[in-house]
Amino acid sequence: MNIDGQLAATDRLLERNYPGDDGSRQPVHTVYVPADRFTPSFAADWGAQALATAAGHGGLVRLGTLLGQDNALAEAVAARVEAKLNTEPVEDLRLDFEDGFGDRGDDAEDAAAVAAASAVAASVAAGSAPPFIGIRFKCFEAPTRARGLRTLDLFVSGLAAAGELPEGLVLTLPKVTTVAQVQAMDYAVSRLEEVHSLPAGRLRFEVQVETPQLILGPDGTSPVAQLPHAVPGRISGLHYGTYDYSASLQISAEYQSMEHPVADFAKEVMQLAVAGTGIRLSDGSTNIIPVGDNVENAWQLHGRLVRRSLERGFYQGWDLHPAQLPSRFAATYAFYRQGLPAAAARLRNYVERTEGGVMDEPATARALAAFVLRGVQCGAVGADEVQALAGVGIPQLTALAHPRLATTSNS
Repeated sequence: MNIDGQLAATDRLLERNYPGDDGSRQPVHTVYVPADRFTPSFAADWGAQALATAAGHGGLVRLGTLLGQDNALAEAVAARVEAKLNTEPVEDLRLDFEDGFGDRGDDAEDAAAVAAASAVAASVAAGSAPPFIGIRFKCFEAPTRARGLRTLDLFVSGLAAAGELPEGLVLTLPKVTTVAQVQAMDYAVSRLEEVHSLPAGRLRFEVQVETPQLILGPDGTSPVAQLPHAVPGRISGLHYGTYDYSASLQISAEYQSMEHPVADFAKEVMQLAVAGTGIRLSDGSTNIIPVGDNVENAWQLHGRLVRRSLERGFYQGWDLHPAQLPSRFAATYAFYRQGLPAAAARLRNYVERTEGGVMDEPATARALAAFVLRGVQCGAVGADEVQALAGVGIPQLTALAHPRLATTSNS
């Protein structure tokens, strides 16, 4: 009993602050578009443009070979990418009121925020909206704080007035430098929940990691590591901002990249900061766009960067142009399809307690199941393929990937 008393605070901390991933789908990318350019047909329009670009450069199978896929893999991936671009070309969309919108004056931004809420509500009602959608408003630094809060208020209030909030609503707080700014955001969304009679915790938000001050604070500690515990359960994701962060560290424009050493260091700190908290991670973007004479080179670069992020545990990134969609999905789908046979075999051995060349522990089995589940959720592999190779259905796969959720649901 004495030991239980000594560890009571630890038990509460682990329960409250380290719940683990909730098992829901995570989008593979976030697309940013200036807020006033969004229409209900936006996603379909981008999908059509992506397919046209691919067709103009030899087709999706050729894209796969450009990304290093053998013929069999390229054909399997191409069929799935084509279906994806026809049905759900954008998984997560952010209507941008920050860098992509700029300062157009209060009247113009007020009108755009109201119009954005109306357009999002209409697209959700029509079934044309991406499964995840929301806004990025201006940051909470002094010059833009009031403007950012007003846009946030107008957008959320407009959605609330139109009816139930979209299930996949996402709000993005950019250019965070201190824990206090995140606490202020927590207060702001709490007030919006009260005003609109929303359940407490309904309005979660992403934090963009774009400043060195968030990685290493003035007292030598890491503010980003404090965020999950300053506002438990409120933050849904940390998104790395490639260019703002690199520029803040005086990296010249030519060398600003998702794979620069300063980027890797920041992202490794982010990973450590949110491990076990359920907060998800997103890598940034590349501004090398597949247009003009640079399409194939840009595809190869983008595909390599997407694969690099996936291998490092960043399962989401930013896309800035419709021509980046083919390489995003081709690289992502190849990653999961190439890894499926080995992961499925090890899962089958684990479930059936069959001795194989690798003796996996429960933690590794969870990682294997989570990998396969992500592949199914994004459309890279089918549930039938998983059943055939691993001998498990999606419910069992989910329970293997997230055993804590299965225990909770059964209790």
